[in-house]
Amino acid sequence: MRNVWHELSGLLLPMACAGCGRPRTELCAVCGAALLGVAARRVRPSPRPPGLPAVYAAAPYENAVRAVLLAHKERGALGLARVLGRALAGGVRAVAGQSDGAGPLLLVPVPSARSATAARGHDPVRRIAVTAARELRRAGLSAHVLSVLRQRRAVADQSGLGARQRRANLAGALELTAAGGRLLRRGLAAHDRVILVDDLLTTGSTLAEAARAVGEGCGADRESSVRGGCRAAVVAASPSAFEINRN
Repeated sequence: MRNVWHELSGLLLPMACAGCGRPRTELCAVCGAALLGVAARRVRPSPRPPGLPAVYAAAPYENAVRAVLLAHKERGALGLARVLGRALAGGVRAVAGQSDGAGPLLLVPVPSARSATAARGHDPVRRIAVTAARELRRAGLSAHVLSVLRQRRAVADQSGLGARQRRANLAGALELTAAGGRLLRRGLAAHDRVILVDDLLTTGSTLAEAARAVGEGCGADRESSVRGGCRAAVVAASPSAFEINRN
């Protein structure tokens, strides 16, 4: 019911741009350009957590981009998944362009905690990933979403935690489902390309933990999973991760 209400409220209530508040539009051209106006680039947090795969982001997490992501994630502006999915698709294409394989793209979303999904009424990363896969298929690429990661223990709220604290908080928190491990092993054997996807990169701890879980679940050690297996794409990354990449 909550998702239905979000959809109906977008039709019945006055709209304002999620990025800047301009009236009568869900997202204005200027704020849309902040998400989609430049090619995705590789980003690196500092310090870089052990096991973090190569990550590509569409935009810095600031100003309009930050507002749009929060509106989708926390305020249920579900229509924004379309533009966020397009931005994520740009990151996935950048990842695919750097990979050696030519097989289908397997997008593995980082899972939200069950409590967060229940409170929001939706899983924002999975929703964006599904939209991104649809966008990639329109462009002629074979792309599928595999929701095969799950949390195996509770984690503390990450807000306010530093990089080292986040790594400790997330260590061992994710795992592949049994069926997910089989699917990914079969895909890797067929030269499919596994790409972890998330909405945001800050310290990189979440994606490093997801890469560990994928590598472990597929029977690979951490280093081989980073070098030859999964890579990652996100909608946005902290501005400092872009600045470090330029140096």
